[in-house]
Amino acid sequence: MTQPVIVNQIDPEFGQTLSAHPSLPRVIDHFDRDRPWDLPEDADVLVTRAFRSWLNAPETHDLPALKWVQTFSTGIEIYPDWLMRDRVVTNGRGLTAPQIAEYVLAAMLLVEKDIYGARTTSLDDWGTRVFGTLEGKTLGLIGYGAIGEAVAKRARAFDMKILACRRGTWREVPEGITPCTTPEEVMTGSDHVVIAMPLTPETSGMVDAALLSHAKPGLHLLNVARGALVDQGALLRALDAGQLGKATLDVTHPEPPTAEDPIWTHPKVLLTPHESYKGGLSERARFERKTLANLDAWLAGRPMLDVVDPTRGY
Repeated sequence: MTQPVIVNQIDPEFGQTLSAHPSLPRVIDHFDRDRPWDLPEDADVLVTRAFRSWLNAPETHDLPALKWVQTFSTGIEIYPDWLMRDRVVTNGRGLTAPQIAEYVLAAMLLVEKDIYGARTTSLDDWGTRVFGTLEGKTLGLIGYGAIGEAVAKRARAFDMKILACRRGTWREVPEGITPCTTPEEVMTGSDHVVIAMPLTPETSGMVDAALLSHAKPGLHLLNVARGALVDQGALLRALDAGQLGKATLDVTHPEPPTAEDPIWTHPKVLLTPHESYKGGLSERARFERKTLANLDAWLAGRPMLDVVDPTRGY
């Protein structure tokens, strides 16, 4: 292939970056956010991101020339099945892991040391405050990919113990990690638990009443992955019953919650609007490097970075 045809759905600046590639691709900027699937018939490559409009895509669509899809997002559940199959798909695994890890540490510190709630504003308010600590506490990771790795790296700096389970096998156990065989084992032994699993048919609703019943009393649950991993009704019941102490949720199901959902105002829930991945522009630079490296590899027939296995869903 001498001049690939690349459809760019990121932004005009990214299109300029692609156009400067040595292969001199023909780059087509396509910013129709309502119908991102309406692609030119001769497109070889699609660079896209998780627009909510992908949920409205037709059930079938024929793009015979399309050979490779590069997504900004890590998860692929929002894209139609026909886009993810019978072609190479590479994702944005790890692009926003540092920012999400910082969010997790901030949330854990807020639970242990609520310095805003402890502030004093007058002599009458001066007095003893009670703080917890992360030192010596146990962090549980349900899922150990790029996000889990980034969270663990930062938690080790706070001298936390770390339990982790993952769907795949451990080729090598990272330093400072105690591997667990089940999510139940993680829940039983942890003070803070981070849900960092991909959403697949197998993992949907996995954090249910049965799993929550294994929670260590007072456990703080954080979900920075996908809302549909958690049975929110069961979560609120566990909080009300005292099985859990707190929950920090950056994702919900549905997203956003319905207007009458009690999760909005629950006193033990900190809810943020799926923004934990934000923080500067470093993820954009990483995405640019990854896409250009994958373009080099694709043109040369070499292995590419972060190829999605559609049978596993990530």
